Amino acid sequence: MIKDILVNASVTSPREVAVDFALSVASTFDAHVVATAFVYDPVPAVATMGSLPAALIEKLHSEREQIAKEALARFNRLAGMNGLSHEARITETTFAGASERFARTARRFDLSVVGQAEPNRLSPDEVIAEAVLFESGRPVVMVPYIQKTGLKLDRVMVCWDASRPAARAVADAMPFLKRAKTVDVVTVSEPGKADDMPAVDLARHLARHGLQIDVKPIVNPDMNVGNLLLSYAADNSADFMVMGAYGHSRLRQFILGGTTVAILNSMTIPTLLSH
Repeated sequence: MIKDILVNASVTSPREVAVDFALSVASTFDAHVVATAFVYDPVPAVATMGSLPAALIEKLHSEREQIAKEALARFNRLAGMNGLSHEARITETTFAGASERFARTARRFDLSVVGQAEPNRLSPDEVIAEAVLFESGRPVVMVPYIQKTGLKLDRVMVCWDASRPAARAVADAMPFLKRAKTVDVVTVSEPGKADDMPAVDLARHLARHGLQIDVKPIVNPDMNVGNLLLSYAADNSADFMVMGAYGHSRLRQFILGGTTVAILNSMTIPTLLSH
C-alpha cells in the first residue's frame, strides 16, 4: 500500500506535471504527499563569469527563492482543495547537490514522482530523476512533460523480460496493478525465439492476486525494443506503464540501458520504474 509520496516540484519547468500527477496518486491511495522545491545556489552557476557583485548574487538568489515559494504555494492550494494530507519543503542546495538530496530523502517514502525533462531545456530535473532511480532504493513514477491528466488505470502495461529489475518493478507496482481494470503483460522476443512461458508464469502469479491479465507477446524483427513498447502503448491506449530500469551509476554519472533511455526520452504515458 502507498502511504506517502515525495514529489519534485520543478522550479525550471513551466508545467507542474509531476506535482499534478502526484496529487492524483495521493488522492487515489489516500496518501500523505510531500513536495520539495530546490533553491539553487547562484554562485557556482556564475563562477565562470568572474567576480560578480554581492547585490547581483543576492538578487539571483531571491528570484529563485520566489519561484520555489510560488511552486509550493500552488501545491499547497491544490492539495488543500482536494483534502489531502500534505507538506511543502524548500531546500537550498547546488545543482549538483539537488539530485543526491532528493534521492536520499526518497528512501523514506513509498514512492517518488518526478517529471520528464523537457527537450532542449537546460534543467536539473533529468539528473534528479536518474539519481532517485539509482540511489533511493524505491520505485519512481516518471511523468511525461506532455501529461495533462491525473492517474488513470483502465489499462496498465507491464514490460516483462523475466529479469531482476522487471520483477522488482512488478512487486513495487502491485498497488497500482490491483486497481487496474486490465493488465497487459508485454514481452518482446526475436523472430523464431518467442517463448511466452515466463510471461505465462507471471500472469498466473498476478492472477492469484485477483488481477485480470492478458499476455501480449511481440516479435521484434528490426525495431528498437523501446520504440516497440512505446508503439504498443499508443496502439492499445495504455494509461500506465511498469518496467524495470537498466543501468548503473559510476561516480555520480548515470549510465542507462538502451531501452530505458528510449522510454525516458520519448515516453507518452506515466511510467513506474524500479532498479
